[in-house]
Amino acid sequence: MPSFGGLFDIDRKREDIQEIESRIALPGFWDDNESAQNVLRERTSIEKVLDCWDGLVRKADDIRVLIELGSEVEDEATLAEAHELNAELEKSVEAAEFQRMLSGPHDRSSCYLSINSGAGGTESQDWAEMLLRMYLRYCERKGWRTDITEYQPGDEAGMKSCTVTVTGEYAYGYLRAEAGIHRLVRISPFDSNARRHTSFASVFAFPEIADDIEVKIVESDLRVDTYRSSGAGGQHVNTTDSAIRITHIPTGIVVACQSERSQHSNRASAMKVLRSKLYEREIQEREAKAAEFSADKKEIGWGSQIRSYVLHPYKMVKDLRTGVETGNPDAVLDGDLEDFVVAFLMGVRRSVTDE
Repeated sequence: MPSFGGLFDIDRKREDIQEIESRIALPGFWDDNESAQNVLRERTSIEKVLDCWDGLVRKADDIRVLIELGSEVEDEATLAEAHELNAELEKSVEAAEFQRMLSGPHDRSSCYLSINSGAGGTESQDWAEMLLRMYLRYCERKGWRTDITEYQPGDEAGMKSCTVTVTGEYAYGYLRAEAGIHRLVRISPFDSNARRHTSFASVFAFPEIADDIEVKIVESDLRVDTYRSSGAGGQHVNTTDSAIRITHIPTGIVVACQSERSQHSNRASAMKVLRSKLYEREIQEREAKAAEFSADKKEIGWGSQIRSYVLHPYKMVKDLRTGVETGNPDAVLDGDLEDFVVAFLMGVRRSVTDE
């Protein structure tokens, strides 16, 4: 049987299940319903891992039995069946390994996706709108719910920025792979001389932070402005008189929400986004300090170009971190991102050069 127990740390997880069961059995466990639900979710998560492990073990045992039987009677059909099952087992192990890559503290969480156009006016604003459509399609493929909570339209076309709430299991775990600068090369539809233009837009993902994680926000550090929504109406956001913009003065972080119909609801949604951004900022600062002791550590940040989308003079999308590329940018811009995301999360690295 293959030795893949290290992927799961099974002994530790069985101990965790026993500990959780002991906590559930304690008197007063349900006194705090929210805490109890968190414990039950943790148990379900661990049970899924154990079920996966048990399935792999059973499949490996079946393969071993078939090989022994086929070898004893020299039955080619039995050995062929064992070969097919072994191929299935390898795929299952690969899937389990990928799932292990989504084991960060917030990878299972929903998230906020922020898209901002770069320098370049209408060109970059149109590119940012194209990225928004791409991610909405990708989230639809994954079965995640999306709500555009803030949308700032472009001066002539496209958009300057937006924030999308993505609700679904592992939304942050997947979408964190998209954080960075995205570059587009194409013949500009806004240039009467049909010249080639290069546009940039940035994408960030922030995990939705559970209420039991403390992020200290001092009310006096906030500047709250109200305004009327001016987005694309029913296509993106509700047009109301109750939009909220909150500026966290010490950090300069600005969040906004205009998707709800009441000022109170917009403020509550904006505060959730602010908590997540402040939490992510704190994590990044800690990682930056740790990176000082590791000269070769590279992080994906605001100034990091991660992917090029070339529509002219040839067609190709290339991820500059992993080397994964495709000659079908139309499919990528329609939400076919899985190959890029999986390669990044699995730690694929190949030597690449920018076009």
